[in-house]
Amino acid sequence: MQPMMTLTELNQLKSLSVPIRAEIMMYLIEKPLTGQMLSELLNLSRPKVHYHLKELEKNGLIELVRTEEKGGILQKFYQSVARGFTPSTELLPHAEIISESSRQILYQMTERTKSIILSAPEEAFTSPVASESPENWNHVGSMWQISATEENYKEWIKKYFALMEELRILSHEPKDAEAQRLYFFSTMAFAIDHPFLDAPEKES
Repeated sequence: MQPMMTLTELNQLKSLSVPIRAEIMMYLIEKPLTGQMLSELLNLSRPKVHYHLKELEKNGLIELVRTEEKGGILQKFYQSVARGFTPSTELLPHAEIISESSRQILYQMTERTKSIILSAPEEAFTSPVASESPENWNHVGSMWQISATEENYKEWIKKYFALMEELRILSHEPKDAEAQRLYFFSTMAFAIDHPFLDAPEKES
């Protein structure tokens, strides 16, 4: 699975803007699944799931990664071709469709994050010490409202992904393998029209 795929066809964007397909993509980004597995996860009939899988496959967003025979039935496992998607320059004029596909993907990320939070161990949300210092926290939950220029925002995004890449590289240090734990990160950032947080009072 590639880290990022550039979408070059309008139908690819349209496919991702359909809510149920965006939800299917979230599951298939995580791991390969069969139509039957997705049917149970989504509480949808197998024919409906099969239809959406074929549409996603036709548009090059998922692929068949393996088959297994079980009880005389051939099971087909599908997976997303990439962990993330971005539109090509040619598709940028289709702003409305790009907006809707991005909105659906972010929404489904939020829904998936909720499920992961509910299934995480109790110890993930307890703290061994009382502290106002972030390095002593074993979980993070924060919402921010920041005013920034587009240039400053993009520069921050660049630094954020560089920091995550640094952490990813550290996770492959063989000497630390036994001491490592799994951590889940879910990050979203986007422009809004109206403030949702009261502006902080200015210091006198």
